[in-house]
Amino acid sequence: MSKVILVTGGSRGIGRSAAKLAGARGWSVGVNYADNARAAAETVAEVEKAGGKAIAIKGDVASEKDVIAMFDATSKAFGYVDGLVNNAGIIAPSLPLAEMTVDRMRRLFEVNILGSYMCAREAARRMSTSRGGKGGVIVNLSSAAARLGSPNDFVDYAGSKGAIDTFTIGLSKELGPEGIRVNAIRPGLIDTEIHAVAGSPDRAFTLGKQMPLRRAGTADEVGEAIIWLLDDASSYVSGSILDVAGGR
Repeated sequence: MSKVILVTGGSRGIGRSAAKLAGARGWSVGVNYADNARAAAETVAEVEKAGGKAIAIKGDVASEKDVIAMFDATSKAFGYVDGLVNNAGIIAPSLPLAEMTVDRMRRLFEVNILGSYMCAREAARRMSTSRGGKGGVIVNLSSAAARLGSPNDFVDYAGSKGAIDTFTIGLSKELGPEGIRVNAIRPGLIDTEIHAVAGSPDRAFTLGKQMPLRRAGTADEVGEAIIWLLDDASSYVSGSILDVAGGR
């Protein structure tokens, strides 16, 4: 069955892979991005090449106005939004907590936690059967950092993802009666641009050798897990947090 999916942070990395794989299913995708219009356009082209339909939607997930607008744009283009991939998130350069600024932490929490909450809230308002919706699926993006803690590197990022784990469990119980399944993916060491942003562009290659599978994962491997949770094949899966971490 064809679906309409909104992917936040869909211009690159895991978000792009999820969007592209959704396109291969013949689904329609709203590709949200924050700044890089060229990357978003490339994602749209990949979705369409794969067999789906897509539009690029600029917006900051930490802005309530932008969140509402991205849902509106997706539904205007394709109809009822069946699924949300709560993927947008940021990281900052590796530092111990004692050296982090409040501005750094505040922005990270606003995007990673508040942004995910607001996007899920908007999905709940539109998908809940008691509000006239037809149900749907929310897939949150957590991280293995939530259970590893990322000491001396990104305890702020790890904490933000720990919040997503708890949020997923609670929201799945809240929205299950509304016909909405809520799950999370917890990626491990994945070869994406996020490591360069954190100041260690070779981190995935270097640390990958230490993983149980002796390599870093790929964005497509995470994307496949996201698509499975969005698909009807996982229709009795809710409240689950799926590790895609190579055994780490």
